[in-house]
Amino acid sequence: MSLNIELDVRQDVLCIRLTGELDHHTAEELREKVNQAIETYQIHHIVLNLANLTFMDSSGLGVILGRYKQIKLKNGEMVVCAISAPVKRLFEMSGLFKIMNLESSEQLALERLGVA
Repeated sequence: MSLNIELDVRQDVLCIRLTGELDHHTAEELREKVNQAIETYQIHHIVLNLANLTFMDSSGLGVILGRYKQIKLKNGEMVVCAISAPVKRLFEMSGLFKIMNLESSEQLALERLGVA
């Protein structure tokens, strides 16, 4: 299976909706698209909607962590929302929830960042 990447910009927030599998085959495409959007739209925050992400490996974690670091350099925040159970477990095991916030829905994540 492949990865479908949907990007939506709201003010200075980039909403990323992922469907499918984020692995070593698809991680570079996500990295390039997100980096381009961050530069083009002067993004300061990211909402990462993982409701339809069915699989993620360490390459996916690396891409997400790299974008988190980019956003932190801009004094921004990355919020993960609507995460599926298997991917949530991976986030918990990797410790990403110690540095990123989790919201149950994209709407709540946007409200947290003040753009909803």
